[in-house]
Amino acid sequence: MISQKNAPQPRVSVYASGEQSMMDASQARRQRFFLPILKLFVRSGITPNLLTGLSLLCGIGFCFTFGQSWEGARLVALGLLFLHVLLDGIDGPLARFMGTAGNRGSFTDTTADQLVVAFTTITLIHFDVVHATVGGLYLLFYTLVVVFAMIRSSLAIPYSWLVRPRFVVYAWIPIDVYFLPGTLNYLLWLCVLPLAWKSITGFYKIRKQL
Repeated sequence: MISQKNAPQPRVSVYASGEQSMMDASQARRQRFFLPILKLFVRSGITPNLLTGLSLLCGIGFCFTFGQSWEGARLVALGLLFLHVLLDGIDGPLARFMGTAGNRGSFTDTTADQLVVAFTTITLIHFDVVHATVGGLYLLFYTLVVVFAMIRSSLAIPYSWLVRPRFVVYAWIPIDVYFLPGTLNYLLWLCVLPLAWKSITGFYKIRKQL
């Protein structure tokens, strides 16, 4: 008999039905694409939590490498950021492949992702890649959206659409560094607007439910 504590916990979704359908389809495609790698990970004893941890380390590695003075440091940093994104895209499919996907893994993954968002944004501000004002607002509202999403998850209050532009920002960093310096500021301003709106509406939705 399975105890209530160890019984599989139902997953809670805060996504709109359309977004959830798109995410489910994307996750199914990723699982098919990475299937040989997933099987190798299972045989090697690699767990989703381990991939999440490695993804976090790669993201933080970007921060410690980006400002180094040795030749090729920023290229290595961008490579680490790419590995962070890649591993972040595999841990979920691995969890579903192993049948261990649930709220605990989702919470761990979300926390790790937000830590990387925070560290990378602070790093970009520190090295004058982005202005402190827009970088600070981006980080503030991104954090609020994530925190409110967790609260809404526990209260079962779905979003209309959940805004998470971190991958777009990550993809634009090499463009800013090597081709169009200063343009990341404009992109972050474009991200701040919907993040601020989702933060405000998220606050009032939660407040209304309490």
